[in-house]
Amino acid sequence: MESNGTSVRRRSRGRLRRTALIAGASAMLLAAGTAVAPGASGVGAGDARGTVSVSPRVAALIARMSLDEKLSFVHGGTDPRALGQAGYIPGVPRLGIPELRLTDGPAGVRVNAHATAMPAPVALASSFDDRLARTFGQVIGRDGRALGQDVLLSPMTNIIRVPYAGRNFETFSEDPLLSSRMVSGEIGGVQSQGLIATVKHYAENNQEDNRMGVNVNVDEQTLRQIELPAFEAAVKAGAGAVMCSYNSVNGSHGCGSDELLNSILKEQWGFQGWVMSDWSAAHSTTDIVNGLDQEMPSGVFLGDKLKTAITNGTIPVSELNDSVARILGQMNTFGLLDGTAGRRPARDPQGGAKVAQKVAESGSVLLKNTGKALPLTGEDTDIGLIGPTAKTPKVTGGGSSNVVPDSAASPLDTITQRAGRKATVRYAAGVDTTGAPIPATALSPALPTGSDGTITVTPAAPFDYSGTLTVPADGDYSFVYDLPAAYGALKIDGKSVITGFLGSSSATVHLTAGTHRFAANAQAIQGAPAKIRLNWVTPQAARAAREQAVALARQVKTPIVFAHDDGTEGADRKDLSLPADQNGLISAVADANPNTIVVLNTGSSITMPWLSKVKAVLDTYYPGENGAEATARLLYGDVNPSGKTTQTFPASESATPVAGDPLRYPGVDNQENYSEGIYVGYRWYDKEKAAPLFPFGYGLSYTSFAYRDLAVRQSHGTLTVSFTLKNTGTRDGDEVAQVYVGASPETTAPQAVRSLGGYQKVHLRSGQSKSVRIQVDAQQLKYWNASSHAWELGTGHREVWVGSSSRTLPLHGGVEVTR
Repeated sequence: MESNGTSVRRRSRGRLRRTALIAGASAMLLAAGTAVAPGASGVGAGDARGTVSVSPRVAALIARMSLDEKLSFVHGGTDPRALGQAGYIPGVPRLGIPELRLTDGPAGVRVNAHATAMPAPVALASSFDDRLARTFGQVIGRDGRALGQDVLLSPMTNIIRVPYAGRNFETFSEDPLLSSRMVSGEIGGVQSQGLIATVKHYAENNQEDNRMGVNVNVDEQTLRQIELPAFEAAVKAGAGAVMCSYNSVNGSHGCGSDELLNSILKEQWGFQGWVMSDWSAAHSTTDIVNGLDQEMPSGVFLGDKLKTAITNGTIPVSELNDSVARILGQMNTFGLLDGTAGRRPARDPQGGAKVAQKVAESGSVLLKNTGKALPLTGEDTDIGLIGPTAKTPKVTGGGSSNVVPDSAASPLDTITQRAGRKATVRYAAGVDTTGAPIPATALSPALPTGSDGTITVTPAAPFDYSGTLTVPADGDYSFVYDLPAAYGALKIDGKSVITGFLGSSSATVHLTAGTHRFAANAQAIQGAPAKIRLNWVTPQAARAAREQAVALARQVKTPIVFAHDDGTEGADRKDLSLPADQNGLISAVADANPNTIVVLNTGSSITMPWLSKVKAVLDTYYPGENGAEATARLLYGDVNPSGKTTQTFPASESATPVAGDPLRYPGVDNQENYSEGIYVGYRWYDKEKAAPLFPFGYGLSYTSFAYRDLAVRQSHGTLTVSFTLKNTGTRDGDEVAQVYVGASPETTAPQAVRSLGGYQKVHLRSGQSKSVRIQVDAQQLKYWNASSHAWELGTGHREVWVGSSSRTLPLHGGVEVTR
């Protein structure tokens, strides 16, 4: 296949996807821009695999469109209104086809306006609450419509495979069933408000490092059982669009994979929406033949090159017609062709904030609670809050998840208010995450900063610096790169230190006294000028901030350390430690006062070398605009924690599924082998009998629960798992009861020791018992047979476990599974 699109390869396996366009319309399109041939009939919906069902209205519009008008739908353009969204399609005013605006939005709508900043999707998933996922989607859907948007570039549902991955906070989990149920709920909520949802990044976009260059080599069973189930669930939930990925899969780039886009997505799953590229992820004009319908954000391959290929007959116009039909078909389904694009709801900031707080409360995970250190009581009247995010709230992650909230209180304010007038709440930063401008005496040449210490960049005038940095003494120097509307990178001595995108990123580097090569660049990404800032924190400044925090810890009864990381699109974490030596800060504070409590504002799993020293750990992830209110209520027991981990926390960096094998991660020479196969996340820990720091599905409560009376029966291809759950503690609370299913003894294909088969979030009053029934559908008893290329039932005696996490399973039984 040539990159200029001058050849079209033969269709595979007799694919019929492009052979018919119109369903139910008494017309057939003959050529670009030509009239409809009267008396001809199209192929009905479902007459051929991969055929898109097209209404007479859409068919008639396509028949009246010129070639250039059709082409304008299959690639992005420039929005004259510049609302700050990610993408734009101009529409066809003469035919009454409106513009189409596409916005980022995994945790809220990202435009040049305030929006509801929701908690990170990983926090939503940690609630294990399908109904809450729908409500989460409804808030974003209403915001998107109110803010002039038509398509949401979300949800992301790639499986958490790599603990270092920069966007783990932006997706759901390491388990395909949980991710499937979350994505279905969220899509239902988003699209109930009239906003078209785009599930992404299809497929195997499980890391950010080298995401545009890496080729993922993954076996068929692993692809089908681990990564694809949530995407299929999104299609079944009615997602209007799918975004293909930057990375390649088994030798074909994600946005040109006939196997993924045509055979699986459009033929086997019957997807009726359209496939858009991730931004600049198209590689060839012939991607349109292999299933890509729209190139974003511009038309490098599906613009003039496609026009030439159609004009000279290299690519048939039916390919273009099919893609346009898919886009217009979704616009028609969502009422955008009926003039409703101009009739938009008003925003509901108060309602959105209420839901954001509910998600933060439901998804926060209590990881440790020794001696009932939590909840705080009226006796905790002398409190020290330590850490930058105690004062400046950590609301969202970076990159396309960065949202400008209507407001966001600080935990310092909400905890002070909740503690009451008799309490004393004091604050110390502990670490400096802002830094100070790097002085001209240290850099040669000096940075071109203005009087406010910032550097102005535009798309036409990027920042590109190369010089030297001289440091006076050996030590750890932290660099803070603030990129509010830009992306940028920092290198020291030729090594990448920071890759940042839409937000603030930091990194700590050990430097020896003397001169070092120093290079930085930045590029504005939204059309308007961006003010960036590049600061540093010297070892002396870091030491002073820590000493202040330790002194405060000695003076108070209860120190609470707020620790954070900076997950972002475009870069993976270098390790699983907290940045800016916050591990050292927590350890020093705990040494000074054994009553230390830790609140985590982190997007993914971390190691915790200080865990044995602290009394309690509460993980609130990136908790959204009402995260401070939720945190105060959780700490004081106004809300009982009920979240569960959706990813395994490793005991060490040497004990993860990708540790010690660069071919598994980050790849070698652009090749990455998913050689662990289906053993992703907790499946790997169970197979290797490795003890995690915290297992999948784990989370504590301020009350306690007991499981008894297990019964398992099979009926019509499903399992019904029944048991009694009792709240044996003194507080009302929610428990996420989890059912795990064991391997089939009659199957030789790789199988997990146990896999999540179902779950239910149950609310119980103190002392209350409830009979719980959880259905394990037949799909959870199947495996993908790579020889027959089909799902097969795993028969024989199947073990069944029930409990509160993948490692705490007090109930154990079994059932005979037959065909």
